[in-house]
Amino acid sequence: MEHILLIMLSLLRVASIPVGGLETGPAPSPFSSIEKRTIELNGHVGFDSLPDQLVSKSVAQGFSFNILCVGETGVGKSTLMNTLFNTTFENEEASHYGNKVHLHPQTYELQESNVNLKLTIVHTVGFGDQINREESFKPILEYIDTQFEKYLEEELKIKRSLFSCHDTRIHACLYFIAPSGHSLKSLDLVTMKKLDSKVNIIPVIAKADTVNRSELDKLKIKIMSELVSNGVQIYQFPTEDEAVAEINSSMNTHLPFAVVGSVENVKVGNKLVKARLYPWGSVQVENENHCDFVKLREMLVRVNMEDLREQTHARHYELYRRCKLEEMGFKDTDPDSKSFSLQETYEAKRKEFLTDLQRKEEEMRQMFVNKVKEAEAELKEKEKELHERFEQLKRMHQEEKKTLEEKRRNLEEEMNAFNRRKVAAETLMGQAVQGGSQPFKKDKDKKK
Repeated sequence: MEHILLIMLSLLRVASIPVGGLETGPAPSPFSSIEKRTIELNGHVGFDSLPDQLVSKSVAQGFSFNILCVGETGVGKSTLMNTLFNTTFENEEASHYGNKVHLHPQTYELQESNVNLKLTIVHTVGFGDQINREESFKPILEYIDTQFEKYLEEELKIKRSLFSCHDTRIHACLYFIAPSGHSLKSLDLVTMKKLDSKVNIIPVIAKADTVNRSELDKLKIKIMSELVSNGVQIYQFPTEDEAVAEINSSMNTHLPFAVVGSVENVKVGNKLVKARLYPWGSVQVENENHCDFVKLREMLVRVNMEDLREQTHARHYELYRRCKLEEMGFKDTDPDSKSFSLQETYEAKRKEFLTDLQRKEEEMRQMFVNKVKEAEAELKEKEKELHERFEQLKRMHQEEKKTLEEKRRNLEEEMNAFNRRKVAAETLMGQAVQGGSQPFKKDKDKKK
């Protein structure tokens, strides 16, 4: 878009040159309030080839298109993508036992005629499988904001490479609505409400062949009324261009599209068509009397793909960029509606940041000092308690030692008394033995 604006500005400068000759003064700024004049050329100049130059350059560079598929597991997201681009993308089947929602992006290089398309398909794996679904939309929002952040970082670089970098911003969000029930689920309303300011939402009713025609019409009316009553802004096909205004106005009345996907070729009559075969008949994917697949393909790929890319850049990304730069302190004008200098804004923001950093450092330093004082007071209190406990144990030890000393002295006195009694008893026993042996000797002598 930037190179187109530069070319238009150069054309404005050429158109402002007088017929009689070139201007000698400095070229006026295209943003100044000068009156533009319309003049007639006297011959062919050649700048009418600019559209052809842009087409050739764009075809040589190639295009990128990113689709986000939001829907419950098993609702038919992968099958519809395969049917939409008439190929088979590699995608693993997801189970219903994921504990959280995670996004799985895959990028493919497609070529049709001489046009190269870098297609990125992002699947929401595990969406709607959790018991608690309050935060199911958060990973999706985080992924979209991350892609915006990557593009903004590339824009703010000194050496930018916006034309060669891979643009991963989501251009279209196909929100798959399960045909079970008579209206939208609360999860669908909350998720679409959170996404409508960040991405172009195109609601589709998946597996529409499971609902009969009358119920399908009632379901479409019910879905659109609920979206309007809840303030959900879905993508409306543009009607400003006269070339596509009629078809887009007609297709806006068919939202949400009731689609059926299939990659199987079934023989119907004398030709092979993509269809789903049932015992009672077949549902042809590209038959507009059976489903709205052709309408979705026409609107998404063949008519409005470039508008989806432009809306993503001019509306959703610009909103994110404005909010992000305002958070960083940048603004277009000051309160007095005067022009401002980017350098002055940067310096003011830098001073504000340094002041805030110094304040936080001082707060942390003061907090550290307070923590140290509290720790010192606590340690002193613990030391005092330990000292008192030591003195108490010391007194208890001395008392126990004194008690043991008394017991030891008592035991020693008892042992001494026992030893004295023992000696006395042994002496008496010796005397008794000696006294008994002398009469025995006298009797013996008498007998002799």
